[in-house]
Amino acid sequence: MARHVVATVDDIPPGQRMLVKVGGREIGIFNVGGEYFAVGNRCPHEGASLCKGRIVGLVESSEPGSYQFSRRGELLRCPWHGWEFDLRTGKSWCEPDRTKVRSFDLKVESGGALVEGELQAETFPVVIEKQYVVIEV
Repeated sequence: MARHVVATVDDIPPGQRMLVKVGGREIGIFNVGGEYFAVGNRCPHEGASLCKGRIVGLVESSEPGSYQFSRRGELLRCPWHGWEFDLRTGKSWCEPDRTKVRSFDLKVESGGALVEGELQAETFPVVIEKQYVVIEV
């Protein structure tokens, strides 16, 4: 599995999203209160561009006339038919056992950690002597 740097944290402020294309796939990256989640941009119900949908919360009711609002900004509503998906798990609230949007592992890493990865170019010391640039191999 290859790693891809797709944005800086400043590119996606809290409550916002960014659509990126990685390996031929469109993936939506969401910042929910400083936590980042990534899901595929295709609704499994009818194939709509899922990441263009509204970001909503969860409304629960234990009895008629009473409700609680929670999980603000953690659900993504499909723009075509209103199916809602949990950004943390990718599961649908309509059919959680059968319908799920693909979610992707996502990390926030410092620039220094990226430079210190296992893929590094070979380097050679360079010195300048008078007017000539000399490389030591």
